[in-house]
Amino acid sequence: MSESHEHCKQHDDGVGGLPGPGRNLTITGFVFVTVLLASFLAPFAALNDSLLSYLSIVWWAVLLGLALGGVIDYFVPDGIIIRFLGPRNTSSLFYAVIAGFLMSACSHGILALAIQLYKKGASVPAVITFLLASPWANLPMTFLLFSFFGLQAAWIVFAAMAIALTTGFAFTMLDRFGLIESASSSAQATDLSWSRLTEFNAKAAAQGIAVGAISLGNMVLWWILIGILMAAVIGAYVPEHWFMQYLGPDALGMALTLALATILEVCSEGTSPIAFEIFNKTHVLGNPFVFLMAGVATDYTEIGLLWTNVGRRTAIWLPVITVPQILLVGYLFNELLSV
Repeated sequence: MSESHEHCKQHDDGVGGLPGPGRNLTITGFVFVTVLLASFLAPFAALNDSLLSYLSIVWWAVLLGLALGGVIDYFVPDGIIIRFLGPRNTSSLFYAVIAGFLMSACSHGILALAIQLYKKGASVPAVITFLLASPWANLPMTFLLFSFFGLQAAWIVFAAMAIALTTGFAFTMLDRFGLIESASSSAQATDLSWSRLTEFNAKAAAQGIAVGAISLGNMVLWWILIGILMAAVIGAYVPEHWFMQYLGPDALGMALTLALATILEVCSEGTSPIAFEIFNKTHVLGNPFVFLMAGVATDYTEIGLLWTNVGRRTAIWLPVITVPQILLVGYLFNELLSV
Protein backbone atom coordinates (compact mmCIF):
# COMPACT_ATOMS: atom_id res chain seq x y z
CA MET A 1 0.00 0.00 0.00
CA SER A 2 1.35 3.44 -0.90
CA GLU A 3 2.57 5.92 1.70
CA SER A 4 -0.04 8.42 0.54
CA HIS A 5 -2.74 5.85 1.16
CA GLU A 6 -1.51 5.26 4.69
CA HIS A 7 -1.20 8.98 5.29
CA CYS A 8 -4.72 9.58 4.07
CA LYS A 9 -6.09 7.11 6.60
CA GLN A 10 -4.50 8.84 9.57
CA HIS A 11 -7.00 10.53 11.86
CA ASP A 12 -7.33 12.02 15.31
CA ASP A 13 -8.75 9.99 18.15
CA GLY A 14 -12.53 10.30 18.33
CA VAL A 15 -15.03 9.37 21.00
CA GLY A 16 -16.66 6.07 21.83
CA GLY A 17 -14.05 4.11 19.91
CA LEU A 18 -14.87 5.94 16.67
CA PRO A 19 -12.18 7.65 14.61
CA GLY A 20 -12.08 11.44 14.52
CA PRO A 21 -11.75 13.72 11.49
CA GLY A 22 -8.45 13.64 9.62
CA ARG A 23 -6.27 16.69 9.14
CA ASN A 24 -7.20 17.23 5.47
CA LEU A 25 -10.90 16.94 6.22
CA THR A 26 -10.61 19.29 9.20
CA ILE A 27 -8.86 22.00 7.18
CA THR A 28 -11.10 21.65 4.13
CA GLY A 29 -14.23 21.46 6.27
CA PHE A 30 -13.25 24.67 8.08
CA VAL A 31 -12.71 26.49 4.78
CA PHE A 32 -15.97 25.14 3.37
CA VAL A 33 -18.04 26.16 6.41
CA THR A 34 -16.41 29.60 6.40
CA VAL A 35 -17.28 30.15 2.74
CA LEU A 36 -20.79 28.82 3.30
CA LEU A 37 -21.43 31.17 6.23
CA ALA A 38 -19.96 34.12 4.31
CA SER A 39 -22.24 33.33 1.38
CA PHE A 40 -25.24 34.29 3.50
CA LEU A 41 -24.09 37.92 3.26
CA ALA A 42 -25.99 39.93 0.66
CA PRO A 43 -23.10 40.42 -1.83
CA PHE A 44 -22.71 36.65 -2.14
CA ALA A 45 -26.36 35.67 -2.52
CA ALA A 46 -25.71 33.95 -5.86
CA LEU A 47 -22.93 31.86 -4.36
CA ASN A 48 -25.18 30.94 -1.46
CA ASP A 49 -27.93 29.75 -3.80
CA SER A 50 -25.41 27.73 -5.81
CA LEU A 51 -23.80 26.14 -2.74
CA LEU A 52 -27.12 25.21 -1.17
CA SER A 53 -28.32 23.83 -4.50
CA TYR A 54 -25.29 21.57 -4.84
CA LEU A 55 -25.52 20.47 -1.22
CA SER A 56 -29.17 19.56 -1.70
CA ILE A 57 -28.18 17.43 -4.69
CA VAL A 58 -25.21 15.54 -3.27
CA TRP A 59 -25.72 15.19 0.48
CA TRP A 60 -27.88 12.05 0.32
CA ALA A 61 -25.66 10.40 -2.29
CA VAL A 62 -22.49 11.02 -0.30
CA LEU A 63 -24.08 9.76 2.92
CA LEU A 64 -25.47 6.71 1.11
CA GLY A 65 -22.06 5.99 -0.41
CA LEU A 66 -20.32 6.27 2.96
CA ALA A 67 -22.97 4.16 4.69
CA LEU A 68 -22.80 1.42 2.04
CA GLY A 69 -19.02 1.59 2.25
CA GLY A 70 -19.26 1.07 6.01
CA VAL A 71 -21.60 -1.89 5.50
CA ILE A 72 -19.18 -3.44 3.00
CA ASP A 73 -16.26 -2.81 5.33
CA TYR A 74 -17.94 -4.53 8.27
CA PHE A 75 -19.98 -7.35 6.75
CA VAL A 76 -18.41 -8.38 3.46
CA PRO A 77 -15.40 -10.70 3.81
CA ASP A 78 -12.30 -9.65 1.90
CA GLY A 79 -12.19 -13.02 0.17
CA ILE A 80 -15.62 -12.51 -1.44
CA ILE A 81 -14.53 -9.23 -3.04
CA ILE A 82 -11.26 -10.78 -4.17
CA ARG A 83 -13.10 -13.81 -5.61
CA PHE A 84 -15.36 -11.74 -7.88
CA LEU A 85 -13.49 -8.47 -8.50
CA GLY A 86 -9.93 -9.45 -7.68
CA PRO A 87 -9.03 -11.76 -10.59
CA ARG A 88 -7.28 -10.14 -13.53
CA ASN A 89 -9.72 -11.52 -16.08
CA THR A 90 -12.68 -10.55 -18.22
CA SER A 91 -15.28 -11.89 -15.79
CA SER A 92 -14.25 -9.48 -13.03
CA LEU A 93 -14.78 -6.54 -15.40
CA PHE A 94 -18.30 -7.67 -16.29
CA TYR A 95 -19.04 -8.19 -12.59
CA ALA A 96 -17.83 -4.63 -12.00
CA VAL A 97 -20.17 -3.24 -14.68
CA ILE A 98 -23.11 -5.15 -13.22
CA ALA A 99 -22.26 -3.92 -9.73
CA GLY A 100 -22.02 -0.36 -11.02
CA PHE A 101 -25.35 -0.65 -12.81
CA LEU A 102 -27.06 -1.72 -9.58
CA MET A 103 -25.66 1.14 -7.51
CA SER A 104 -27.99 4.01 -6.59
CA ALA A 105 -25.52 6.73 -5.59
CA CYS A 106 -24.16 9.41 -7.93
CA SER A 107 -20.53 9.77 -8.92
CA HIS A 108 -19.18 11.11 -5.64
CA GLY A 109 -21.21 8.65 -3.62
CA ILE A 110 -19.69 5.93 -5.80
CA LEU A 111 -16.18 7.17 -4.97
CA ALA A 112 -16.46 5.95 -1.39
CA LEU A 113 -17.63 2.54 -2.57
CA ALA A 114 -14.87 2.28 -5.19
CA ILE A 115 -12.16 3.03 -2.62
CA GLN A 116 -13.73 0.52 -0.23
CA LEU A 117 -13.74 -2.16 -2.95
CA TYR A 118 -10.06 -1.45 -3.59
CA LYS A 119 -9.28 -1.76 0.12
CA LYS A 120 -11.13 -5.09 0.14
CA GLY A 121 -8.89 -6.48 -2.60
CA ALA A 122 -10.64 -5.65 -5.90
CA SER A 123 -8.20 -5.33 -8.78
CA VAL A 124 -7.47 -1.86 -10.11
CA PRO A 125 -9.04 -2.65 -13.54
CA ALA A 126 -12.25 -3.79 -11.82
CA VAL A 127 -12.31 -0.68 -9.60
CA ILE A 128 -11.87 1.62 -12.61
CA THR A 129 -14.58 -0.25 -14.54
CA PHE A 130 -16.94 0.03 -11.57
CA LEU A 131 -16.16 3.74 -11.16
CA LEU A 132 -16.84 4.54 -14.83
CA ALA A 133 -19.99 2.41 -15.16
CA SER A 134 -21.73 3.59 -12.01
CA PRO A 135 -22.53 7.30 -12.50
CA TRP A 136 -24.17 7.10 -15.92
CA ALA A 137 -25.19 3.49 -16.35
CA ASN A 138 -26.84 2.92 -12.97
CA LEU A 139 -30.58 2.25 -12.70
CA PRO A 140 -31.73 5.60 -11.23
CA MET A 141 -29.71 7.59 -13.75
CA THR A 142 -31.00 5.41 -16.59
CA PHE A 143 -34.56 6.42 -15.76
CA LEU A 144 -33.56 10.07 -15.35
CA LEU A 145 -31.72 10.13 -18.67
CA PHE A 146 -34.66 8.55 -20.49
CA SER A 147 -36.93 11.20 -19.00
CA PHE A 148 -34.65 13.88 -20.46
CA PHE A 149 -33.50 12.39 -23.77
CA GLY A 150 -36.16 9.83 -24.60
CA LEU A 151 -34.93 6.79 -26.51
CA GLN A 152 -31.72 8.65 -27.35
CA ALA A 153 -30.66 7.99 -23.74
CA ALA A 154 -30.04 4.36 -24.67
CA TRP A 155 -27.02 5.48 -26.69
CA ILE A 156 -25.60 7.28 -23.64
CA VAL A 157 -26.10 4.32 -21.31
CA PHE A 158 -24.69 1.72 -23.72
CA ALA A 159 -21.74 3.95 -24.64
CA ALA A 160 -20.97 4.51 -20.95
CA MET A 161 -20.93 0.76 -20.33
CA ALA A 162 -18.79 0.15 -23.42
CA ILE A 163 -16.21 2.77 -22.40
CA ALA A 164 -16.14 1.35 -18.86
CA LEU A 165 -15.39 -2.13 -20.25
CA THR A 166 -12.80 -1.06 -22.85
CA THR A 167 -11.05 1.04 -20.20
CA GLY A 168 -11.08 -1.96 -17.88
CA PHE A 169 -9.47 -4.10 -20.60
CA ALA A 170 -6.83 -1.41 -21.16
CA PHE A 171 -6.07 -1.28 -17.44
CA THR A 172 -5.81 -5.08 -17.44
CA MET A 173 -3.05 -4.82 -20.03
CA LEU A 174 -1.32 -2.09 -18.03
CA ASP A 175 -1.55 -4.31 -14.96
CA ARG A 176 0.06 -7.24 -16.77
CA PHE A 177 3.04 -5.05 -17.69
CA GLY A 178 3.30 -3.59 -14.18
CA LEU A 179 2.41 -0.08 -15.31
CA ILE A 180 -0.21 0.52 -12.61
CA GLU A 181 -0.49 -0.20 -8.91
CA SER A 182 -1.49 -3.65 -7.68
CA ALA A 183 -4.48 -4.52 -5.51
CA SER A 184 -4.42 -3.49 -1.87
CA SER A 185 -1.88 -5.64 -0.04
CA SER A 186 -3.85 -5.49 3.20
CA ALA A 187 -6.64 -7.73 1.90
CA GLN A 188 -6.64 -11.38 2.90
CA ALA A 189 -8.13 -13.77 0.36
CA THR A 190 -8.57 -16.42 3.04
CA ASP A 191 -11.22 -14.35 4.84
CA LEU A 192 -14.45 -15.92 3.58
CA SER A 193 -16.41 -16.00 6.82
CA TRP A 194 -19.89 -14.44 7.03
CA SER A 195 -19.87 -14.75 10.83
CA ARG A 196 -20.82 -11.10 11.34
CA LEU A 197 -24.11 -11.86 9.60
CA THR A 198 -24.74 -15.32 11.02
CA GLU A 199 -23.77 -14.18 14.54
CA PHE A 200 -25.33 -10.72 14.22
CA ASN A 201 -24.79 -8.26 17.06
CA ALA A 202 -26.65 -4.98 16.56
CA LYS A 203 -24.39 -2.85 18.79
CA ALA A 204 -21.17 -4.23 17.31
CA ALA A 205 -22.55 -3.88 13.78
CA ALA A 206 -23.58 -0.26 14.32
CA GLN A 207 -20.14 0.65 15.68
CA GLY A 208 -18.32 -1.32 12.98
CA ILE A 209 -20.32 0.31 10.18
CA ALA A 210 -19.74 3.74 11.72
CA VAL A 211 -15.99 3.15 11.96
CA GLY A 212 -15.85 2.09 8.30
CA ALA A 213 -17.98 5.02 7.14
CA ILE A 214 -15.99 7.60 9.12
CA SER A 215 -12.69 6.19 7.90
CA LEU A 216 -13.95 6.46 4.33
CA GLY A 217 -15.14 9.98 5.03
CA ASN A 218 -11.62 10.94 6.05
CA MET A 219 -10.41 9.71 2.68
CA VAL A 220 -13.03 11.19 0.37
CA LEU A 221 -15.02 14.00 1.98
CA TRP A 222 -12.36 16.67 1.75
CA TRP A 223 -12.06 16.10 -1.99
CA ILE A 224 -15.82 16.26 -2.37
CA LEU A 225 -15.98 19.56 -0.49
CA ILE A 226 -13.35 21.03 -2.81
CA GLY A 227 -15.38 19.86 -5.82
CA ILE A 228 -18.59 21.41 -4.47
CA LEU A 229 -16.87 24.76 -3.83
CA MET A 230 -15.44 24.90 -7.35
CA ALA A 231 -18.70 23.89 -9.00
CA ALA A 232 -20.71 26.34 -6.89
CA VAL A 233 -18.51 29.25 -7.95
CA ILE A 234 -18.95 28.30 -11.62
CA GLY A 235 -22.70 27.88 -11.17
CA ALA A 236 -23.02 31.24 -9.42
CA TYR A 237 -20.94 33.48 -11.66
CA VAL A 238 -20.89 31.93 -15.17
CA PRO A 239 -24.12 32.75 -17.05
CA GLU A 240 -26.04 29.74 -18.34
CA HIS A 241 -26.36 31.20 -21.84
CA TRP A 242 -22.58 31.06 -22.10
CA PHE A 243 -22.77 27.27 -22.02
CA MET A 244 -25.30 27.22 -24.81
CA GLN A 245 -23.41 29.76 -26.92
CA TYR A 246 -19.96 28.22 -26.84
CA LEU A 247 -20.54 24.48 -26.39
CA GLY A 248 -21.41 23.84 -30.01
CA PRO A 249 -20.79 20.64 -32.02
CA ASP A 250 -17.49 21.86 -33.51
CA ALA A 251 -13.96 21.09 -32.31
CA LEU A 252 -13.79 24.18 -30.08
CA GLY A 253 -17.16 23.40 -28.57
CA MET A 254 -16.12 19.82 -27.80
CA ALA A 255 -12.89 21.04 -26.19
CA LEU A 256 -14.74 23.57 -24.03
CA THR A 257 -17.31 20.93 -23.13
CA LEU A 258 -14.50 18.65 -21.99
CA ALA A 259 -12.89 21.41 -19.89
CA LEU A 260 -16.13 22.45 -18.20
CA ALA A 261 -17.14 18.86 -17.51
CA THR A 262 -13.91 18.44 -15.56
CA ILE A 263 -14.94 21.28 -13.23
CA LEU A 264 -18.69 20.83 -13.01
CA GLU A 265 -18.96 17.08 -12.40
CA VAL A 266 -20.09 16.95 -8.77
CA CYS A 267 -23.19 14.81 -9.10
CA SER A 268 -24.72 13.03 -12.07
CA GLU A 269 -28.22 14.22 -11.25
CA GLY A 270 -26.95 17.80 -11.04
CA THR A 271 -25.18 17.91 -14.41
CA SER A 272 -27.70 15.93 -16.45
CA PRO A 273 -30.14 18.89 -16.73
CA ILE A 274 -27.30 21.05 -18.13
CA ALA A 275 -26.48 18.29 -20.60
CA PHE A 276 -30.12 18.23 -21.66
CA GLU A 277 -30.08 21.99 -22.26
CA ILE A 278 -26.97 21.59 -24.41
CA PHE A 279 -28.85 18.89 -26.33
CA ASN A 280 -31.83 21.22 -26.81
CA LYS A 281 -29.66 24.05 -28.11
CA THR A 282 -27.23 22.12 -30.32
CA HIS A 283 -29.58 19.32 -31.50
CA VAL A 284 -26.72 16.82 -31.35
CA LEU A 285 -26.03 14.09 -28.81
CA GLY A 286 -22.23 14.15 -28.90
CA ASN A 287 -21.63 17.27 -26.81
CA PRO A 288 -24.04 16.24 -24.06
CA PHE A 289 -22.40 12.81 -23.97
CA VAL A 290 -18.93 14.37 -23.65
CA PHE A 291 -20.23 16.65 -20.91
CA LEU A 292 -21.71 13.72 -18.98
CA MET A 293 -18.99 11.11 -19.46
CA ALA A 294 -15.90 13.30 -19.44
CA GLY A 295 -16.92 14.71 -16.08
CA VAL A 296 -16.58 11.24 -14.61
CA ALA A 297 -13.32 10.47 -16.41
CA THR A 298 -11.49 13.78 -15.88
CA ASP A 299 -13.00 15.13 -12.68
CA TYR A 300 -10.16 16.34 -10.44
CA THR A 301 -11.95 14.99 -7.36
CA GLU A 302 -11.87 11.43 -8.68
CA ILE A 303 -8.33 11.73 -10.04
CA GLY A 304 -7.18 13.16 -6.71
CA LEU A 305 -8.81 10.35 -4.76
CA LEU A 306 -7.28 7.71 -7.01
CA TRP A 307 -3.90 9.44 -6.70
CA THR A 308 -3.96 9.45 -2.89
CA ASN A 309 -5.68 6.10 -2.30
CA VAL A 310 -4.62 3.83 -5.18
CA GLY A 311 -1.60 5.48 -6.80
CA ARG A 312 -0.47 8.21 -9.15
CA ARG A 313 -0.02 5.90 -12.16
CA THR A 314 -3.65 4.76 -12.01
CA ALA A 315 -4.81 8.36 -11.63
CA ILE A 316 -2.78 9.53 -14.64
CA TRP A 317 -3.80 6.66 -16.90
CA LEU A 318 -7.53 7.20 -16.27
CA PRO A 319 -7.93 10.37 -18.40
CA VAL A 320 -5.24 9.27 -20.85
CA ILE A 321 -7.24 6.16 -21.75
CA THR A 322 -10.80 7.46 -21.43
CA VAL A 323 -10.69 10.94 -22.97
CA PRO A 324 -9.83 9.81 -26.54
CA GLN A 325 -12.66 7.25 -26.38
CA ILE A 326 -15.13 9.83 -25.11
CA LEU A 327 -14.20 12.38 -27.77
CA LEU A 328 -14.42 9.72 -30.50
CA VAL A 329 -17.86 8.60 -29.35
CA GLY A 330 -18.96 12.22 -29.05
CA TYR A 331 -17.80 12.93 -32.60
CA LEU A 332 -19.63 9.86 -33.94
CA PHE A 333 -22.78 10.84 -32.05
CA ASN A 334 -22.62 14.35 -33.55
CA GLU A 335 -22.15 12.98 -37.04
CA LEU A 336 -24.63 10.11 -36.93
CA LEU A 337 -27.29 11.04 -34.38
CA SER A 338 -28.07 14.68 -35.13
CA VAL A 339 -31.75 15.63 -34.70
